[in-house]
Amino acid sequence: MKASMKSKLEALVKRIDVLNTELSHEDVTKDMERYKKISKEHSDITPIVEIYKKFQKITLDISDAKELLSDPKMKVFAQEEIEKGEAGIEEVETELLKLLIPKDDDDEKNIFIEIRAGAGGDESALFVGDIYRMYTRYAERMGWKIEIISSNASEAGGFKEVIFSVNGNDIYSYLKYESGVHRVQRIPETETQGRVHTSAATVAVLPEAEEVDLKINESDLRIDVFR
Repeated sequence: MKASMKSKLEALVKRIDVLNTELSHEDVTKDMERYKKISKEHSDITPIVEIYKKFQKITLDISDAKELLSDPKMKVFAQEEIEKGEAGIEEVETELLKLLIPKDDDDEKNIFIEIRAGAGGDESALFVGDIYRMYTRYAERMGWKIEIISSNASEAGGFKEVIFSVNGNDIYSYLKYESGVHRVQRIPETETQGRVHTSAATVAVLPEAEEVDLKINESDLRIDVFR
């Protein structure tokens, strides 16, 4: 592990101790904004610190095993422990690197998903319906709530377009890469000659916008009256 990464992880270990102390104070809940901020930072850091402590334990186990190499009776066991530990170190370092990647500010937001039929006529509309059902079932498994905002159903089934919201935890981080053109090649149920059709649908995943206070100075306004 690089010294810079280790230094950052040591700082996080110290930081979580500070946060634990702050959360233990009786008066912390008197300021809910401060409490929420501390709790969020604590929840963000905790998984990283736990993995780093796992890394420290494996490193210590490897060190202890190396001391046993000089004992002929324990040499085989010690070598196995070292190899096992080195493999574990590699896994833990990879996991730590993933956790240390900076998060997108929108990752925790609820989202709106727009699915629109593209080339392919009725079959494309059926494909939109399939995609919508796929997201619906996935949301159910994840415990998210879906609500249709608007839809335009196709006579043959499915949707020409459907727009819906998804509410839950860290949803944008899971689905933000779903945006784009989705394509399927299959034999439609309405096809009588067994020909394969290509259908497309576009998916747009948008994070929920935050409410902002907008103030307009009267001096910035220009009002024209015409007859």
